[in-house]
Order: sequence, then C-alpha cells, then structure tokens
Amino acid sequence: MCEDNNHQRVGPRPDVNRRILLKLGTASALGLGLAGIGVKATLASDGRRSPPLPENVLSADAAFERLMEGNARYVAGQSTPLNFSADRAALVTGQNPYATILSCSDSRVSPEFCFDEQRGDLFVARVAGNYLTTDFVATLEYASVVLHTPLIMVLGHQACGAVRAAINAVDNHEQFPGHIQSIASALAPAVRAAKNMPGDRFDNVVRMNVIRTVEKLRKQPPVLSKLVADRKLMVAGGVYNLTTGKVDQVA
Repeated sequence: MCEDNNHQRVGPRPDVNRRILLKLGTASALGLGLAGIGVKATLASDGRRSPPLPENVLSADAAFERLMEGNARYVAGQSTPLNFSADRAALVTGQNPYATILSCSDSRVSPEFCFDEQRGDLFVARVAGNYLTTDFVATLEYASVVLHTPLIMVLGHQACGAVRAAINAVDNHEQFPGHIQSIASALAPAVRAAKNMPGDRFDNVVRMNVIRTVEKLRKQPPVLSKLVADRKLMVAGGVYNLTTGKVDQVA
C-alpha cells in the first residue's frame, strides 16, 4: 500500500460528468501516445476507436494507487454512489477493467465496494480462501493477456472461514463433507508456513495464504511469469480488515 499521505486521495471520485468528459478527451489521445506506457496498447486492435472506459488505461503503478485511493475513500465513508447508467452504453461494446482481483467469496468482502469502483472497472475472480487452481490461473491469464489488466490483487480477509477450516484440518485432523476438504487441503501449506510466526496464528495464516498465492502468481509459467518479468504486470496482495474496511498490503 502506498504510505505517502501526499498520494492518498480521500475525497470523492470525479463525478459522472467529469468521467464522461474524460472518456471523450482520452479517446482522441489513444492513437497518439498510449503505446508509450506499455499497457493496453492493443486494445484498439479489434477495430474499436477507443476502449469502452478510457480512464481505465493505466500503468501498473497507477492502477495500484487507484485501488488504494478507492479503499481510503471507502474507509472514510466517502464512497462514490453507484451510477451504472453513465457507463451502460459503453460497456455494451466490451470491457477494459484496470485491475484484476482474486478474492475470497465471503459475503462480507466485495471488491467493488471496498475499492470504491463502478461496474466495468474490476475483473473479479472469487473462491473461498482466495487460492489458486488451474481454472483460476486461466482466468487471471485471460484478464492479463486478453483484457490487458496491468495489476492482479490477491485479496484475503480477516476471520476467513476457509482459513479456519484449514487450521482445524492441520491441527485437529478435522474432516469436512463433500468437496470442502479440498479447500482445507489447498490452504494447509499456508497453515504450516505460519506455524512459528509471532503474533495471532489465525491472522498470520490469512496473511501467509495471500503471500504464497502472490508468489505463485509471480512465478506462474508460461504467461504470468513472463508478464511480470517484462514489467507489464504487477501482482500484489492485501488483507481486508472486517472491522475497519481497510486493505493492508502484505505482498
């Protein structure tokens, strides 16, 4: 998370009119200089004159900063009211989210809310325990290669039920019905990795699970690892605090 208070925007997002004007102004610039930032330069290759949401054409650093600024607004109770009507027509033509989120399915954690974003801004993949499977790797590859999102955020959260199940499975050899056991087994390495860490064990496992997933994504061949090496993709990790709403960067 950006620690520089000078870069923390806690005021409301630009209003709808400004957003529309930004789209109109950015559209004319897309063909002139976007290739220079190395991100989403191929968006117009399918024949469209501009991406549906031009303000979502961002570098990885800018995308990360925007996420954190949105979370700061959310924590401060200054979230922008949702207004899908402003972008509905544009989103019919396609999508160009600026960030991808791998999040837990917990009903208390909604990425669009906690990062104060509108529909079309985030590409979200959710699974209990926010861990990786082949299908989720493919989903994140799609976001990175086809949609050209420059940022993947792995989002864990306080008091994760899937993590608690994994701890119980490792510590007490507890078995769970159906396919739930597969979640506990997938998270078990994080439980073991956090065994000797100081502090609250539950919180440590939540953080370690995010950290391990981030590390896997950064090294995931053949697509994501190359994008990371070429500095076309940033993979970060955060933990959502249920009490405050704040997302703390952990990786």
